[in-house]
Amino acid sequence: MKEANIRKLIEIFQESGVEELEYQESFWRGIRLKLSRNRRTEGATVLQAPPTTVAPAATPAPAAASAPVDDGLHVVTSPMVGTFYRSPSPEAEAFVNVGDRVKVGQTICIIEAMKIMNEIEADVDGEVVEADIDSGSPVEYGQTLFSIRPV
Repeated sequence: MKEANIRKLIEIFQESGVEELEYQESFWRGIRLKLSRNRRTEGATVLQAPPTTVAPAATPAPAAASAPVDDGLHVVTSPMVGTFYRSPSPEAEAFVNVGDRVKVGQTICIIEAMKIMNEIEADVDGEVVEADIDSGSPVEYGQTLFSIRPV
């Protein structure tokens, strides 16, 4: 980012009511810009960092595939990043649908990660009340897949 562009951005920022703006163009190029207003000084701060070599972040230890929710529903979350599938093949019926009863150990979906099909099993007996992801959609680690009302 050129100095003139940075100065123009500061000018626009000072004229606006924005409290904080953070911009990161590219990790590899090392540009990071953060403007924030301190309630006491109403000043702006600019930071531009040169590229640096950074070790990859440690992957968090896998948590349980589900977590309880305050409303009494049991939330089944994705244990990995991948592609979510409701059925074993495009022509087959879904493993489970909203309203279906599931048992502990029953396969409820598949997540494909690195060309490996990982069956995700129910870890509670109950009724599926919410199915949050469409088949073929990408999922993130910890993303909610299903909500189950335990019985």
